[in-house]
Amino acid sequence: MTVTNDVHGPIDFVLIEFPGDKLTGEAGPALVDLVERGIIRLYDLIVLSKGEDGTIQALEISEDSAGGFQYFAGARSGLLGDEDAQEAAAAMEPGTVAALIVYENAWAIPFVSGVRNSGGELIASARIPATDVMAALDALEPAN
Repeated sequence: MTVTNDVHGPIDFVLIEFPGDKLTGEAGPALVDLVERGIIRLYDLIVLSKGEDGTIQALEISEDSAGGFQYFAGARSGLLGDEDAQEAAAAMEPGTVAALIVYENAWAIPFVSGVRNSGGELIASARIPATDVMAALDALEPAN
């Protein structure tokens, strides 16, 4: 199978909100692992903080950032703009920190290439949130 440079995997965005006082530092290294193993290609990462009074602050990711996120210093493709950050901030609860992430599902590139080389086209797509899947599977388990 031939994979050309113009083939991309599905691109997703997620907005992940964390309680501002309960950050464990586990998310950053887990995201680094996905990138380093080639499972995803990260395009953008914006970290926002929403104060108890509703004020929004974009947090700069730098070489000195904590929680493993320093790996992503400068991760800005231009796909996300100020409007996207404002919309994300509006969805946040006061007293939280959120990561707005745009990433490509790089694992899917060979499959997408194979589909395209066979004349196939994606005609529908949906994402089921992990929490919904876990709840559905829990509901299927027999009660003890």
